[in-house]
Amino acid sequence: MELLSQQEVFDGWLRRYRHHSEATSTDMEFAIFLPPAVAAARVPVLYWLSGLTCTDENFCQKAGAFRLAAKLGLAIVCPDTSPRGLDLPDEHDSYDFGSGAGFYVDATEQPWADHYRMYEYVTNELPALIEATLPVSADKSISGHSMGGHGALICALKNPGMYNSVSAFSPIVHPTVVPWGRKAFSGYLGPDEATWAEYDATLLVANAPEPMPIMIDQGSKDDFLDTQLKPELFKAACDAVSHPLQLRMHPGYDHSYYFISTFIDDHLKFHGAALGLKV
Repeated sequence: MELLSQQEVFDGWLRRYRHHSEATSTDMEFAIFLPPAVAAARVPVLYWLSGLTCTDENFCQKAGAFRLAAKLGLAIVCPDTSPRGLDLPDEHDSYDFGSGAGFYVDATEQPWADHYRMYEYVTNELPALIEATLPVSADKSISGHSMGGHGALICALKNPGMYNSVSAFSPIVHPTVVPWGRKAFSGYLGPDEATWAEYDATLLVANAPEPMPIMIDQGSKDDFLDTQLKPELFKAACDAVSHPLQLRMHPGYDHSYYFISTFIDDHLKFHGAALGLKV
């Protein structure tokens, strides 16, 4: 890995790295916050998956998560949202498909299939690399925002035992029925909608082998609430199989990092408890 930058923050370190990815066949960049506790022992990790148009830097600059993460002794890893530097046909034409919009799936359609394999990257390659090279343990949890909330939910639901906990802010919970998801899935996965189900949290939860509690925060003034997010559909699916879900609706809050920064400490405490950490 190539160290791109390092800043000291709350007696820990925020680092950005570049490495070659076998999953995407490109160079990838990620950020990691290492709390001061790494001086004495390996620490657990929270993986944060960002939303449309974002890179690894948005959460680091806007969420305000590092003060509490430092106290908890929790590392935070922020991968990018898609491969970069490919210039595939139509890759940069829209904000909700292609560059910055990998949707955390493994594409099966060309020209995306050789590179847009963010599910493999997030669930297998990146954790293996980080655990082998940095002072973190194999204990991990996952969270995310919007498209990244979708990614966090499917990663946890598809991999029982991999994560200690999962949460999301304003997630796309039922991508097979909303415009963002249908556009992305038809492009990355092709026209057979039956293949889309393996990346849809509302469909996956019906057969989830592990009743891991899920925490979701959603703002009532979110411009995308009714057309793209539809948390009520996910709640109904969880209720139907008695899957534990804490869905918190927040009057007045929107889709932005102002919302995330307001409630990020609640999510860090939620994951910290699942990982055996104490403030």
